[in-house]
Amino acid sequence: MFGHPTALIGCVHLLPLPGAPRYGGSMNEVTEGALRDAEALIGAGFHGLIVENFGDTPFYPDTVPVETVAALACVASEVRRAHPERKLGINVLRNDGEAAVAIGAAVGADFVRINQHMAVSVAEQGWLLGRSHETCRLRAKLLTNLLIAADISVKHAAPLAHRGVVQEARDAVERGLVDALVFSGTVTGQPPALDEVRRVREQLGEQIDIICGSGVSLENVSEYSQLFDAIIVGTALKLEERIRNPVSRDKALRFVELALKST
Repeated sequence: MFGHPTALIGCVHLLPLPGAPRYGGSMNEVTEGALRDAEALIGAGFHGLIVENFGDTPFYPDTVPVETVAALACVASEVRRAHPERKLGINVLRNDGEAAVAIGAAVGADFVRINQHMAVSVAEQGWLLGRSHETCRLRAKLLTNLLIAADISVKHAAPLAHRGVVQEARDAVERGLVDALVFSGTVTGQPPALDEVRRVREQLGEQIDIICGSGVSLENVSEYSQLFDAIIVGTALKLEERIRNPVSRDKALRFVELALKST
C-alpha cells in the first residue's frame, strides 16, 4: 500500500479549524503549523503524512459541518503541494468518511483513515456508526484511487457487540472493501494488543496491510516495526510529548533511525 517494508506515517495534527470552540481566528496560523510539522517529519525521513482535524474537540460523531471540510481541504492542499512525492492521508474526526474521501479526491491524497468504517461503537460523542456503504460508493463515484484504511477495535470507544477481532477484520476486508486495517490501543498514545494483531495476521496472511495506529514511541519502535506494514505516529514525536506542541525534528530523526535499523 505504501511502497515500503514498514512505512512511517507522521501525523499532522491541525490546530482548531473555523467553527471549532478553540479556533484562534487565523487560518494562516493553522496552515503554517501544519506545514512546519510536515516539513519536520518529511525532513526526518518519514514516508508519508496524515492530516487530521485533531484540534476540533469536541468532535462530531459523524458528519462534520461544511466549514470544517473547506478548511481541512485548504490545509491539506498546501501540505500536498509542499510534499507531492510523499504519501498523503486524510482523517476527518470523529468519523466522517465521506468528507475524508471528498477532501482526499480534491487534493490528490493517497489514502483515508476511517475510525468506524463498519459496525457500531459507543464513544464520548455517542454512537459511532459504520457507513461503508456510503463511503465506498462515493469513492467509486468520484473515480478516485484513494485507499481506505479502517480501524479495528476503535480507540476511545467500545464496540456495541464483540464478534471477535478476526471476524471484524475479515468482514472489513471482504465486505467493507478496505485496503488496510488499523490497530490502536484503547486511547490515544496506547499501543494495540499485539496478540490480536498476530491472530489477524495469521488468518488473513498477506492479503491486507496492517497498520499500527497509536502507541509507537522511541522506546518500542524497534519491536513494532517488525510486525506492521506501516506505523502512524503523532504524540510521541511532539515536544515534551504534548499533543498540542510542534513536532520535534530531533525525535523524528531518532524515530526513523530506530525503525530503519529493525527492518
